Amino acid sequence: MSARIITIAQQKGGAGKTTLAAHLAVAFATDGRRVAMIDVDPQASLAQWFQARNGNRSAGPVPPLSLSAIPGWKLGTEIDRLQRTSDVILIDSPPHAETEARIAVRSAHLALVPLQPSPMDLWATGPTITLARTHNIPILIVLNRVAARSRVVEITRKRLGEQDLPVARTAIANRITFASSMLDGRSVLEQAPRSMAASEIRTLAEEIDIRLHTAA
Repeated sequence: MSARIITIAQQKGGAGKTTLAAHLAVAFATDGRRVAMIDVDPQASLAQWFQARNGNRSAGPVPPLSLSAIPGWKLGTEIDRLQRTSDVILIDSPPHAETEARIAVRSAHLALVPLQPSPMDLWATGPTITLARTHNIPILIVLNRVAARSRVVEITRKRLGEQDLPVARTAIANRITFASSMLDGRSVLEQAPRSMAASEIRTLAEEIDIRLHTAA
């Protein structure tokens, strides 16, 4: 079976796309999957994390990952190259709905949309949702950087439900451990494997995996 492709897409910047991409990549790799990451975001944040990861040898053995940092117009060729040697391909797309993001979403088996629970973020998600729906790409919204005991979370879930949008049961909390692990080129799964943050990532990865296999 060829690789399952997950594009992490969100028009609004600051939604936590790269952090989610890096952590999910480690989660799938830890589970024994061959994981390839593709960074088509001109900011290249995922590529910088990967560079820091390769340069940090103090943390012992880590799950093997590969990364390609390419312009969006090369995406189709790169996916073809990686399809037979990978189990999962994670694409970090740019924070807009222009050409590169369109190509990335059209290529996916699942469009993963991180969303901070706020009215501004909810309103800004429209173009990304429209893009995925136009190309019949399954969508999964992930509530990200969620504040503890926030009433806004349930309000956001309700609003998304009214739009018939699937929302992951697992919400990712706003935890400093996500950022601190990224600085070292690592993930919370490696630096704090028994933490709530690590548990959230593992549970989300399992939920995504079930959705991918259901859609296959």
